[in-house]
Amino acid sequence: MINAPRTSVVLFTRDLRVHDNPALHHAAQEGQVVPLFVLDLKILKGSYNRPNRAKFLAESLADLAAALEKRGAGLVVRRGEVAAEVAELVQTVKASAVHMAGDASGFSHRREDALREALDELDCELHVHDDSLFVVPPGQITAVGKTHMSVFSPYHRKWEKEPRRTPLSPPRKLALPAGIETGKVPTANEISSGETAPHMSAGGETAGRKLFKTWLEQRAEGYADDHDDMAGDRTSRISPYLHFGCLSPLEVVTKAWDIAPAFTRQMAWRDFHAQVLAANPKSTQVDLRPRNDRWRRGKDAEREFKAWKEGRTGWPLVDACMRQLVDEGWMHNRGRLVVGHFLCKTLYLDWRWGAQFFVDHLIDGDTANNTMNWQWVAGTGTDSRFNRILSVSSQAERYDPNGDFVRRYVPELSDVPGAKVHAPWKLPTDVRKQLNYPEPIVDVREGNERFLAARGKR
Repeated sequence: MINAPRTSVVLFTRDLRVHDNPALHHAAQEGQVVPLFVLDLKILKGSYNRPNRAKFLAESLADLAAALEKRGAGLVVRRGEVAAEVAELVQTVKASAVHMAGDASGFSHRREDALREALDELDCELHVHDDSLFVVPPGQITAVGKTHMSVFSPYHRKWEKEPRRTPLSPPRKLALPAGIETGKVPTANEISSGETAPHMSAGGETAGRKLFKTWLEQRAEGYADDHDDMAGDRTSRISPYLHFGCLSPLEVVTKAWDIAPAFTRQMAWRDFHAQVLAANPKSTQVDLRPRNDRWRRGKDAEREFKAWKEGRTGWPLVDACMRQLVDEGWMHNRGRLVVGHFLCKTLYLDWRWGAQFFVDHLIDGDTANNTMNWQWVAGTGTDSRFNRILSVSSQAERYDPNGDFVRRYVPELSDVPGAKVHAPWKLPTDVRKQLNYPEPIVDVREGNERFLAARGKR
């Protein structure tokens, strides 16, 4: 008697790739594979679902489907509640196991719990691969007597020494059970309608691997010296592909380890934020370390917030960064620090306002990184120097000394030469009137003093 082949469902979530995908790899080792992606109604109806990420997701799913088809299977697409859709498919194909990537957010943990409960009733195993989305998964590195580490430097030292597995090759062949209808890969408008950033990156594993390969060969060696050069734009720009799992963080770190250690340190920050969020799931809305802030409200606060969102604050570096975000669905990491400090500490506006605006536009709007970076900037998170203030003028002088970054994104100032572009209010009155550029909405010194007074430091 010939035993029927074992069938497993691979539930894709934020691991939209075939290279170094533990869930796909281990399922393929066991027998027939049913690759599944569920358009989660909870996400579709939530504040997280936005046009830029919808477009990137649709392109990533199309690329994944093509890669799976080349290997003998297609991507099964369903729409609904995840646990119910997976359970129904498990019954249809008589699957004995479901494989999926582990994640860090409270939402992902609730999804996993619901799925486990549904599969238990069907006597179907659930295998959660915690090493799919992180180099070092949350909970693997801890402080004595604690669930996580809250200071980055000692975490990073342990992270560097943590054993790493070898990246997994993609399966050469996949066997999909007969009679399974894959369904249609959704378009961007079917996920979220609305305008997208005019110059956003194309989604998918193919595009991500090509981008990373080019950066690794041409720019990685100079990363330590050049990654904060805003006009030079020498960052890898792979964060959207990491967010959607089009690239494996483990494979990225493995390839960059000996070439760009400063870059792998940034990858450690990603894991650090994930383990902080996993231990503090409410921190997406609640201060990790409250400072008794009374964030400004009212018409003046709303007017200034609107100017910040539109890149019309009168502070050129801030405005250039905000316009880059709206134009590309991405922002330089140095720029994120600058605009975050300006919002929270110079304008003294709630970090949650900024975090949500980033979620509205960033392709890489990762829950852990976005939340914990904003809390760090606001001084309510893991930054021990919670009264730290970045000077916009100093940041401009250091990281855009010739003003090329500002001129690229603020065309009103394109004719202002050199570093003068960073202080247009110092230009002659007749020149300023012709610029169609606003006066500063706040005196930075006064704003910073207001913030320090609110924090009890004045």
